[in-house]
Amino acid sequence: MVRGLPPAPFRRADKVRWLLISEADQICAAQTYPFFHYSPALRQKYGIGVREVLLKQFLKKPPFRNAVDVVCFQTWFDLKPDQMMRLVDRLHSSYPDARLVYLDWFAPTDLRYAKLLAPHISFYVKKHLMRDRSYYERTTLGDTNLTDYYARRFGLSLGPVANDVPKSFLKKVLLGTSFALSAKMLPLFVRPLNWGERPIDVHARFATNGTPWYSGMRREFHSRTGDLKGPNVVSGEVVSARQYHEELLASKICFSPFGYGEVCWRDFEAAFSGALLFKPDMSHVESSPNIFEAYKTYVPIRWDLSDLEEKTHYYLNHPAERKAITERAFAVVRDHVSENRFVQELQAMFETVANSAALPNDLIAGEKI
Repeated sequence: MVRGLPPAPFRRADKVRWLLISEADQICAAQTYPFFHYSPALRQKYGIGVREVLLKQFLKKPPFRNAVDVVCFQTWFDLKPDQMMRLVDRLHSSYPDARLVYLDWFAPTDLRYAKLLAPHISFYVKKHLMRDRSYYERTTLGDTNLTDYYARRFGLSLGPVANDVPKSFLKKVLLGTSFALSAKMLPLFVRPLNWGERPIDVHARFATNGTPWYSGMRREFHSRTGDLKGPNVVSGEVVSARQYHEELLASKICFSPFGYGEVCWRDFEAAFSGALLFKPDMSHVESSPNIFEAYKTYVPIRWDLSDLEEKTHYYLNHPAERKAITERAFAVVRDHVSENRFVQELQAMFETVANSAALPNDLIAGEKI
């Protein structure tokens, strides 16, 4: 689809009609793009046809009224409960026979709409999940485990937040995909890995401005990389995309701190660039494709960064180990893409919410709309 334009009619061969209602943001788009990249496989295996409309467009004029089987929808994270419920009511009235699926692109521990949406949706798809699902029952300082940790680390005042997630709701939660299968990332994992000269030892260029806990975390990381003795380190704030990627292709190691959630674009940019990913320990996060296997696809760093210097020098001095880890990280994503694992891993959702409702003639491609 072309984001921002009205969706094309469904095809006559589409037995099951899926409408994605999305936010106009590149992070949100990374969650919907795989539905279109793998649309031939979805159509062949399940008879699924997929269309997309931006949320703001849907609110003006819902397309395909009464003629959609499944609605997958995204929202921004600041909707008040009454706003969310008005949207759900609008979805029900526009598509009374459709099953609803919520596409949550927030941080792994953030299930802020779980209790509210539980009675209305069939599945709740997240880009990443906590391995220990009991974590969703905990109260944190701020919205996530990251705000909780760094608020305590830096002595910040954040109020407690409890998502109040019903245990039964977790059965509806599914692990989706992340930045790796975005429109800009996916093509980079179907070409050979580049092994050119790498004069930069450590790449540590990332933004530091943001909320107090975020700035504290990022600035601490910057400070510790600046203290490294010996390596050629590239750091600083934002540069052009071209310069940034040229630097990564010339780097042996890429430092990637957390963002507002654990996983960042930089993690996968390191993978397709052949730079060894250094990142705070990710053992608590479930992700797909999983490039966060300790010492197999990335190098975990303690959250207090106490082992950063030691591990930096070790992997700079052991190029064979460094190269082997980067090759495996690249292969994990490459294989995920080439083997259609997106379709396989969400099989439970595709099979459960699919149905064979007949498609009205006035919505068939090539006929009058």
